[in-house]
Amino acid sequence: MTSSVNAAGSATSSLADDYLRLLRKKNLFALTLLALLICAAGFSLRTGSLALPWTEILRALVDWETAGRTAHVIQQIRLPRVAAAILAGGSLGIAGAVMQNVLKNPLASPFTIGVSQGAAFGAAFAIIFLGAGQTHSSASTAVTIDLPNLVVLCAFVGALLAVIFILILASLKGVTTEAVILAGVALSAFFGAATMLLQYFADDVQVAASVFWTFGDLGKAGWTENVLIGITVILAFAFFLIGRWEHNALLWGDEVAASLGIRVRHLRTTAMLFAALTVAVTTAFLGIIGFIGLMAPHLARLFVGNDYRYLLISSALTGALLLLVSDVISRILIPPVILPVGIITSFAGAPLFLYLLTRRRKH
Repeated sequence: MTSSVNAAGSATSSLADDYLRLLRKKNLFALTLLALLICAAGFSLRTGSLALPWTEILRALVDWETAGRTAHVIQQIRLPRVAAAILAGGSLGIAGAVMQNVLKNPLASPFTIGVSQGAAFGAAFAIIFLGAGQTHSSASTAVTIDLPNLVVLCAFVGALLAVIFILILASLKGVTTEAVILAGVALSAFFGAATMLLQYFADDVQVAASVFWTFGDLGKAGWTENVLIGITVILAFAFFLIGRWEHNALLWGDEVAASLGIRVRHLRTTAMLFAALTVAVTTAFLGIIGFIGLMAPHLARLFVGNDYRYLLISSALTGALLLLVSDVISRILIPPVILPVGIITSFAGAPLFLYLLTRRRKH
């Protein structure tokens, strides 16, 4: 009897040690991502047509009242760009992780199911027909958002239309996960056609401005835009983090989650609405940035698994790191030309999407 008790205690201790080791591994991954993100941010601050020494960069960061050309470049151009990459990448990573769980589809993301395109249509409508955007001849400031609240509201309505359609389709019996993605492709085409229809009735300057605006470009964001994006991301992240256990339960199926007292339909609806809000705000200010919401959760799962206590944080950090690195690549690939970061992320994300699609068909 004593030996059996000792054996059971030893097994329990071994399981506890393995569990603690696993948690340390997940925490270490998050800390590694954070360290890489800080390094990438520093490299991004130094990257540009104007070469700056580290001493000047640190002086501009520490002393915010510092005047001069260097301080202006760091404080008003490069630092807002870095902040936009971190906030937008984090929001898209979180939205992708949540959508993949709620829709039970590893291919789901704001870009692949048409939510980003819906938000872009709403924002384009506000800019062209409601006068929310002011156009300029300068390529660096082709669009200035005069009424950001109106643009965000219209972008959210457009994203919401896409979310409602996808939720209705996903709730129908007999609809496969592949059908949901194909519906998202069709929805993206629909919103793209609707945006072109808006542009058809606009003048030449508005067409050029709206086309430029749809490019995912971090250079559009200033401190005002970053504050609005940051508030949205913080609220959405807090909401998802509070419901992390509910998302973990949803991994076992709707029936198991319902047996634990979780209102599955309410969870699915509210989660998609918060995800749509983060995507809408990001798209309204930065344009369409594709595949970050698809890549970040899958890369994070390789190290932390499906535990949403860690997956949400890791997806946010991974998305921020991916977008920040993509932005650096967009600035050094064809100097002095700065490519829209949405082009870089699409080139990187399309092969991953095809790989995931073929892997699902093999299973």
